Amino acid sequence: MAGQVRPRPHGRRIAGVVSIVILLAALILLPQLLQGRPFELRLVTIICLYSVLGQGWNILGGFAGQTSIGHGMFFGLGAYTSTLLLIMFGVSPWIGMIAGAAVAALFGIFIGFSCFRLRGHYFVIATLVVAEIVYQVAASWDFVGAASGISLPVKEAGLANFQFHRDKTGYYFIALAMLVAVTVLAAWLRHSRLGYILRAIRDDEDAARSLGFSPLSYKLIAMAMSAAIVGVGGVFYAQYVLYIDPPSVLALQLSVIIALIPIFGGVGTVSGPIIGTAVIIPISEYSRVLFSGSGRNVDLLIYGFLIMAIAVYLPNGVVSILARPSVRTMVQRVGRRFGLDPKTGEENSKQPAETPA
Repeated sequence: MAGQVRPRPHGRRIAGVVSIVILLAALILLPQLLQGRPFELRLVTIICLYSVLGQGWNILGGFAGQTSIGHGMFFGLGAYTSTLLLIMFGVSPWIGMIAGAAVAALFGIFIGFSCFRLRGHYFVIATLVVAEIVYQVAASWDFVGAASGISLPVKEAGLANFQFHRDKTGYYFIALAMLVAVTVLAAWLRHSRLGYILRAIRDDEDAARSLGFSPLSYKLIAMAMSAAIVGVGGVFYAQYVLYIDPPSVLALQLSVIIALIPIFGGVGTVSGPIIGTAVIIPISEYSRVLFSGSGRNVDLLIYGFLIMAIAVYLPNGVVSILARPSVRTMVQRVGRRFGLDPKTGEENSKQPAETPA
């Protein structure tokens, strides 16, 4: 129709970019609002960290479809690698972060050669067994501190030493930078050739093999990327707490939480791990504070309830709620209230369309 303004196809993309920029600006300014509130600052820092871990697991479990309940071992390998390099050779934690990611990736490839021959729940059990073996080795090996753990040396606060003592804001910004980088990687991977091949293997491994792709090779790539990201998270945790031991960096509960986060938020999506972390981690932290010792493992009971609820009502994760027509309608109404065209993301013109002469 003449005079009718047609929506531009790139309008939604512009709206998405604007929303991301606004969100990042809010996250950068968040520490200013949390001054004098160390618990809340720690909470958002841990949320960023576990979002990174969830994004790492999602590459293997979401894109490649290989469900692992043993990713805590990569977290621990990264933590122990950087810590030992720092204590024994004085290596910078930043170089230790690269080394920790490399060790975790190589170990992931090593166990992938044997475990990827298994499918379904057999692969899940295999990752669980390997993670438990790593835990028992670390708990009895004196070279890595055994059950007593290792305390990191306290150095001068600053970015170079990866330590911040009185003001923990530095840790938050490092965790936020890690989250942004990993999320960008996940978004790229989702729309890349590698991402499409991984999802094809996830949906039908035999069909992907018949097209000339090697499922083992691509799953090993996904395992290496996933393990490296989780290993980087382990290095950050070691520098944040300045103490590591098997129960804190290699426990089965850690592996379960890492897997639960993207499953709850939405497996195979970019935003799913972030949404899952924003719900699960506050539950864990606040239940620990509210119930203290008397309510130990209450968060595990809540996790079990959430898993059952998600399996029954939202099998595709919480992120699937955003795809429902009712939610879309609500978003469109909010957009109209703020003067935005919900279809294009651009400002809605209130002037009547121009009529033909």
